[in-house]
Amino acid sequence: MGLIHCRECGEKISETASNCPKCGAKQRGTAKHDDKNRTTAGILALFLGGFGVHKFYLGDSGKGILYLIFCWTFIPAIIALIEAIQIFSMTDEKFEDKYLR
Repeated sequence: MGLIHCRECGEKISETASNCPKCGAKQRGTAKHDDKNRTTAGILALFLGGFGVHKFYLGDSGKGILYLIFCWTFIPAIIALIEAIQIFSMTDEKFEDKYLR
C-alpha cells in the first residue's frame, strides 16, 4: 500500500483513500465508475451511439433509453457523432470532470 499526494491540498494520503482526510477532496481512481476511459466512450459513441450505448457505458441510463426510443429517427446518431468528436477532442482531465464525477 503506497502513498500519493492529494490532488487538492498536496497532503500525502493512502492510494486507496477515496477522500483526503485533511481537506476532504475526492480522489480520482477510487470510485467504482472511474475505470471508464475516454477512448472506449468515443468509439462507442462513434459506432453504436445511435443506440445510446456510450450513454449506458458512462452511466447515464436515462439518456441511453431516450436514444434507444428515438434511434429510428437517426437524430441520436447525429448527436452521438457530435459527442464522439467532442470526446476525442477533450483531454483526459476534462473527460473525468465532465463524465466521471
